[in-house]
Amino acid sequence: MNRRGFIQQAAIAGSWAAVGSMVASCATTAKGYADKHFQINMGYYRIPKLRLSMDRIVRETVGLRPFRTIGPRLESEQLGSKTLVHNYGHGGSGWSLSWGSGMLAREEVLKTGVKQVAVIGAGTIGLTTARLLQEKGIEVTIYAKDLAPNVTSSLATGTWSPSSRVCDPQKATPEFKAWWEKATRLSFRAFQFQLGLNDIISWVDEYNVFNEPPAERPNSEIFADLSGLVPERIMLGKKEHPFKADYVSRRSNVMINIPTYLHKHMTDFLLFGGKVKIQEIKKIEDIDALSEKCVVNCMGLGAKAIFNDEHLTPVSGQLSCLIPQPEVTYKLNTKGASIISRKDGIYLGGNGIVGNWDTTPSREQTEKVVAVLQKLMEDMRA
Repeated sequence: MNRRGFIQQAAIAGSWAAVGSMVASCATTAKGYADKHFQINMGYYRIPKLRLSMDRIVRETVGLRPFRTIGPRLESEQLGSKTLVHNYGHGGSGWSLSWGSGMLAREEVLKTGVKQVAVIGAGTIGLTTARLLQEKGIEVTIYAKDLAPNVTSSLATGTWSPSSRVCDPQKATPEFKAWWEKATRLSFRAFQFQLGLNDIISWVDEYNVFNEPPAERPNSEIFADLSGLVPERIMLGKKEHPFKADYVSRRSNVMINIPTYLHKHMTDFLLFGGKVKIQEIKKIEDIDALSEKCVVNCMGLGAKAIFNDEHLTPVSGQLSCLIPQPEVTYKLNTKGASIISRKDGIYLGGNGIVGNWDTTPSREQTEKVVAVLQKLMEDMRA
């Protein structure tokens, strides 16, 4: 080999060595970056620990779910010269079923042919129904004792849960099951169209963490998860999660940012010409006195006394709010406690008392839930 050939070969070899070194360096950097930022090859999704202590609890509330043993009431009746459309009693599924139930109530209203309608109640059912009526060119006035945040809907978790205390499974008829499936699918579709609107609706990871096999819900065939909606729950192996528990599952679920959601839809209602009147409805004569010829009753528990509804009863649920922790974005259920991460705080729950009208928060209940979750967090692998 002459001198020129030797120099050319040496240059080529040096270039390939430099490339190899660069590739190795990039691979090392990429691996470090991925491990640090994307948690690749960790064996499980990143699940940050929740900082739990009583001094981080900033609010305690008790909400009353309007549970109706035979399921929500959605039907029309005549009240003198008025048509009264009932749309209430959704239990712990009011948020989830609001759009579907509102659409079915709207069908009843449209049969009357009227163009001015009164909606009683400014919770999620009333507000959603009012917006849906506006979409059909109807002038709507909401009559309500209180507005958000001083309504029961503001004290909910905001989780997609269309079968949460929606009725007594032993009393669910085939007709009710068909109604529930239709309302559920209509609602889910409506929520999907709201994704990306200022994070009022978002997808989150939801974990079930238990030491015993998950019990099958009574009559689960009635309220089985419907196909084509939220993804199926997946059981995780020991290497796929950091919890000290034998039965852990994960799925993606829909979360509603309640304060932003209620503010947006009330703002939209007013922008589309809706009117709000602060007026408490105490008796049937108050409804009869309204000027509108069609009235939609979305009063929730308020309907019990006025319409003597023996099927309607409260189910109280306490929530304790932690200071927001930005990296905690998941939902978690375990025995005796739950974690619901939202933009406005991290809500801890875990009880439901049927027939309880008392809305006074219990410090003892908060301490109980915090203790359960502290133990769960302490046992998590680093």
